[in-house]
Amino acid sequence: MSSTLVLALFLFLHASAVLGQQTQTDLREARQCRIQRISASRPTNIIQSEGGLTQLWNEMEDQFQCAGVGAFKNVLQPNSLSLPNFHPSPRLVYIERGEGLLGISYPGCPETYDSSQRSSREEGSRQGKRGSEGDLHQKVHRIRQGDIVALPAGAAHWCFNDGNEELVAISVTDLNNQANQLDQKLRSFYLAGEPSRRGQESEPARQTFQNIIRAFDENLMAEAFDVPVETVRNMQKETNRGLIVKVEGGMRMIRPDEGEEGGEMYNDQGPHNGLEETICNMRIHQNLDTRGQADVYSRQAGRLHLVNMQKLPILRYMDMSAEKGHLFPNALYSPHWSMNSHSIIYVTRGDAQVQVVGHNGQSIMDQRVSQGEMFVVPQYFASAAKAGTNGFEWVSIKTSNLPMKSPLVGYTSVFRAMPIDVITNSYQISPQDARDLKLNRGQQSVLASPGRTST
Repeated sequence: MSSTLVLALFLFLHASAVLGQQTQTDLREARQCRIQRISASRPTNIIQSEGGLTQLWNEMEDQFQCAGVGAFKNVLQPNSLSLPNFHPSPRLVYIERGEGLLGISYPGCPETYDSSQRSSREEGSRQGKRGSEGDLHQKVHRIRQGDIVALPAGAAHWCFNDGNEELVAISVTDLNNQANQLDQKLRSFYLAGEPSRRGQESEPARQTFQNIIRAFDENLMAEAFDVPVETVRNMQKETNRGLIVKVEGGMRMIRPDEGEEGGEMYNDQGPHNGLEETICNMRIHQNLDTRGQADVYSRQAGRLHLVNMQKLPILRYMDMSAEKGHLFPNALYSPHWSMNSHSIIYVTRGDAQVQVVGHNGQSIMDQRVSQGEMFVVPQYFASAAKAGTNGFEWVSIKTSNLPMKSPLVGYTSVFRAMPIDVITNSYQISPQDARDLKLNRGQQSVLASPGRTST
C-alpha cells in the first residue's frame, strides 16, 4: 500500500513539474510576441572572409524573438567555397543572385557519384591511378537564382561558387523547430575555418560560427582518422581565411549539369540500405522565378509562387515553406492573416507600404520597405501591402510546411463566406454597402489591382 502511495506521489510531482515547465515555456513565448512595434531592418553584424562575407540580422530584435528565427546573408565571390558546417535547426535558403554547387552529407546514404570518371575522361591515362582509386561522394546539386534550398538540421553541407558573379544567399533558420533541443540561439558548427579577426565582427557574431575540429586532441583525431598527426595539425591550425575561402585552381568534382541522367554520372553499384528512395534522393530545391508556374496569377495585380511540402516533400520533415511574390506597380497584397505560421519577409526588389495590426488591435507597422530589408509578420497578425510605382517583389519564409492564410478580400475571403445580414448588423451599414464589401473584389484573389480610390 505504501509503495503504491509513493508511486502515485512521484507521478503527481513529475506531472506537476512537466506542466510547470510547459507553463513557463508558454508564458515566455507569449511575452516574446507582445510586440509594440515592427520595423524593417538590415543586417547589423558583418563577418569578413577571404572569399566573401556573412551579414547577420540581430536575432535579439523582438520580431525575430517572436518568430523564433535567425537570419543572415552569405555573399560568395567567384571561385569561393563556403566551408562545410551543420546547424541544430532546419534552414531555408533563397538564392538572390548567382549560381553554384551545393553538397549535403546525409549519414547512412551511399556515395553514388564518381568524380574520378570525369577526371579520367578529361585527362586520359595520366589520371588512371586516380581513377582506379576513385572519388565517390554523395550528390552535388546545382543551385541558381530564384531557388529555395532546404537544409535539414544536423546535415553537413558546403557551397561552391563556380560562376562568374557573386553568389548571394539569404538564410532563415527556424530556431524554435522541434529538431532543435538547444536554446533558441543562431549557431553553426563548422568542420573547417573560423570567423576571421578582420572587419566589423562583434563577439556574439564570432560565437555564432565556430570550428569544432580544433578542440579535439590531435593524437585522438589522428588515431580516429588513421592519418599522421601532421595532417590533423593542418586541420586544426588557426588561419585568418574566415568562413568562405578562395579555391586555388577550381574544383574538379562532378557537376550536376554534365554527362547523363540529367547531367550527373550516377554509380548505382553496391548494396542498398532502403533509404535511397526517401531521404537520400529527395529534392532539396525548387525554383520560384518561373513565370509560367505561378500558383496565383492576376493580369492586373501580379503573381505568387508557393513551395510547401506538396511540392518539395523534404519540407514535411522540416516544417517550413516559402512564398515568392511579385506585385505590379500600385497593386495590393490584400489584408489577410496567417493561420498557422510566422512569415519572415525579405524584399528582393522595389518597394511597398506595409501595414501590420497586432493582437491588441493597434497598428504596429506602417512603413515603406525597400530592397534588402527584412521584417516579420507574426501568426494571426493581420497585414497588407501596397506596391510602389516600381512594383514590389519579396520572398517569405514560413514556419509551417503547409501554411494557410485567411484573406479579408477576394473570392476566398471571410466576408465572401458570410451572409449579408451578418455584415450589415456587424457594421451597422446598409445591405447594399454590405453587398459591396462582400462582392466588389469577388473575382480577384489576395492579389488585387489598384482600386478606384488609389492615388
